[in-house]
Amino acid sequence: MKLGVNVPNFGPGTDPGVLRDWARTVEGLGFDLLMVSDHVAVTPDVAEQYPAPFYEPFTTLSWLAGVTERLRLGTTVVIVPYRHPLLLARMAANLDDLSGGRLVLGVGVGWARQEFAALGVPYGERGRLTDEHLRAVRAAWADTADYRAGAIPLWVGGNSDAGIRRAVTLGDAWHPLRVTLPWLREARERLTATARDQGRPVPALAPRIALRLTCAPVTGPDRLAGEGTLEQIVADLDELRRLGAETVVLDPFNGDPEETRRPREAWRALAAVAASFTPDRSE
Repeated sequence: MKLGVNVPNFGPGTDPGVLRDWARTVEGLGFDLLMVSDHVAVTPDVAEQYPAPFYEPFTTLSWLAGVTERLRLGTTVVIVPYRHPLLLARMAANLDDLSGGRLVLGVGVGWARQEFAALGVPYGERGRLTDEHLRAVRAAWADTADYRAGAIPLWVGGNSDAGIRRAVTLGDAWHPLRVTLPWLREARERLTATARDQGRPVPALAPRIALRLTCAPVTGPDRLAGEGTLEQIVADLDELRRLGAETVVLDPFNGDPEETRRPREAWRALAAVAASFTPDRSE
């Protein structure tokens, strides 16, 4: 099992220098993957959770590819209906090619109604559009002479049954976000059953979990995976490995925009995890 980090590419403390420092810190600590989020228009509903400035993911990852060497680079998650599928296919293929095959394309349907309206995309059709666009992306990538996409991993986000079905039908991995371990154990069974019903392989499991390091144990049924003492977090990672997760992405942003002004707090938590948990680095 490999470990990745979701890096905040938004908020009042974020600028090019901070993003560069994030990338070098994540790579220097030995993590395998750096991921960033996606929004296009910072409408009021987006700003409540992800305030400006917001750095567009493909531009940001292209720049970070030049200041890193081995780190895989990904999106968690690109909102598929926001872009024409051929534009999405080309941006992803070019980034993968220019970075030496390091892209992981995480995708999702989106949630911000005001942002959909600002972009002129019908919110109620986002599921259908996502499925159609992903099929078009894969068809474009099949033109290897033009797109030179190689084998870009396609991680499908979404914690709903529709997200699970989409991961089975169109994805290489299922990428659920910020979940409890009991919920994930049950959802993993639904993923397997859905694949069996469709006669398709079970996609890989690649969850994004919280990272909130505390001095005292966090208890209760609503505790997210990755919340609690270092011992609890390491135990969560061990459990995810037993569940068959191939990659786990740690998300150190816990909702307060002011956190983006204090990245060293997140870096200390990441360093503690890196020193206490040994991922599988075999190819």
